[in-house]
Amino acid sequence: MKVIEKIQEATSANDNRVVFSFEFFPPKTDDGVENLFERMERMVAHNPTFCDITWGAGGSTADLTLEIANRMQNMVCVETMMHLTCTNMPVEKIDHALTTIKSNGIQNVLALRGDPPHGQDKFVQVEGGFACALDLVKHMRAQYGDYFGITVAGYPEAHPDVIENGVASVEAYQSDLAYLKRKVDAGADLIVTQLFYDTDIFLKFVNDCRQIGITCPIVPGIMPINNYKGFIRMTGFCKTKIPTEIMEALEPIKDNDEAVRAYGIHLGTEMCKKIMASGIRTLHLYTLNMEKSALAILANLGLIEESKISRSLPWRRPTNVLRVKEDVRPIFWANRPKSYISRTIGWDKYPNGRWGDSRNASYGALSDHQFMRPRARDKKLQEEWVVPLKSVEDINEKFTSFCLGKLRSSPWSELDGLQPETKIINEQLGNVNLKGFLTINSQPAVNGAKSDSPTVGWGGPGGYVYQKAYLEFFCSAERLNALVDQCKLFPYLTYLAVNKEGSLKSNVSNADVNAVTWGVFPAKEIVQPTVVDPASFLVWKDEAFEIWSRSWANLYPEADPSRKLIEEVKNNYYLVSLVDNDYVHGDLFAVFKNV
Repeated sequence: MKVIEKIQEATSANDNRVVFSFEFFPPKTDDGVENLFERMERMVAHNPTFCDITWGAGGSTADLTLEIANRMQNMVCVETMMHLTCTNMPVEKIDHALTTIKSNGIQNVLALRGDPPHGQDKFVQVEGGFACALDLVKHMRAQYGDYFGITVAGYPEAHPDVIENGVASVEAYQSDLAYLKRKVDAGADLIVTQLFYDTDIFLKFVNDCRQIGITCPIVPGIMPINNYKGFIRMTGFCKTKIPTEIMEALEPIKDNDEAVRAYGIHLGTEMCKKIMASGIRTLHLYTLNMEKSALAILANLGLIEESKISRSLPWRRPTNVLRVKEDVRPIFWANRPKSYISRTIGWDKYPNGRWGDSRNASYGALSDHQFMRPRARDKKLQEEWVVPLKSVEDINEKFTSFCLGKLRSSPWSELDGLQPETKIINEQLGNVNLKGFLTINSQPAVNGAKSDSPTVGWGGPGGYVYQKAYLEFFCSAERLNALVDQCKLFPYLTYLAVNKEGSLKSNVSNADVNAVTWGVFPAKEIVQPTVVDPASFLVWKDEAFEIWSRSWANLYPEADPSRKLIEEVKNNYYLVSLVDNDYVHGDLFAVFKNV
């Protein structure tokens, strides 16, 4: 979706809602990239309108920016805006970048002239390239029509190139405004400003833009002060005016990073309050890839609250333009959403409203991609799961510890620790695991909880959500047979069980798709975002069994007895999906009492 449309939708409401966004830049190392994505996941949970990723001076990070933008849009599932500059970019490279992000479902670009390459003082137009952002905007509209939402930069103090001795002349400022209007008239639909620290200068800039007929939203760019040296370096590079009172406040504390950061949060908060009081309802935070200051400012403004992170669906809704209407998924990948996305890329049609229409779509084959992990998560698995295993009971104990919250990682989960709803049933899960039913996915029964519930809510306020109790686990053939016998005493239970070779046991037909989560909302049809689909279960089982090897056993040395034990469990156990269809009076865990 275009960012301009999201902003217009949010600000057209009469609830004075303020929307916010974050900017990131490509780190220099692989570890830095993975750390950025971990931080980004936490920040995106607060539902920013969009996040943008910079291009790098002189196009120095072009390939990495394209890769990060793709991951942001399609794996983090945040509306992504990619910077694109003219520096060192002939038109062929520009079109390569644009066609790449278009194929990845990205619709938003921040069109910039760009800074000179490292070691050069002035921008030089490359042969076959563009001289300025205006040329880039014109090219995008001419070649790609209305597909892209185009954002351009605004400079409250005028572009740094025309600032001399700390200030731009009146003529230079007016010329810069006129150039900004030409960019908007050429097809830009949004302006994000350069950083500033004098709020009055920004508010005057907005008024001056309106006076010359610029009507599109103007989003203030706020850069929290995180440390003194970085602040001086950045304001010097951008030729940003620093009000006297700010320098006077920083001077006594400039060597105390913690005090500088606290002041930066206070200053950022007060700047945003003044901006919001003027009627502007959009904020863009230059994070410098750091989360604490940006989130603290938003918390001070009352725009976010850790305990009230809302979800539009039980899983993070896609932002890729090709799958924005997707609202139904099999529950099996609930803890591995990135794997699900990677295995369903390229579907002609994504399920909307009901699963049935997409049941015959082909899942992508398993590849190394599904088993790649950030280094930090790999390290956590090593610490928590790579211990000597002498018996199956030791394996049971590991699963039990995770369900009781004693471990933060699981080979079967991309997520961090237990999810809030799992904590409702974690003691029952612990008991089941001790009996040798090794759980990897679950949800409690919910009968009409408010949709803004902090533990099970989704879909926004004013609705009610429902869930059938669900449990997915590995167990031995012996335990499975005992469980199947017990299920005969519980007519509301349905199950699917399959081993590595594909031998299936079930009391439902292959065509029986079971909605296990749904919601009722004002003026909407019933939404059913997760289902148990037998055909998809048989696809998922290959991945679930392979995790035993690739994500756990392979962490041990090749000849380690623990590795052999894990492989034996993989080869002999069944994967079981169990649903209690009585979400009002049922007790899913009762079936395990006599097993």
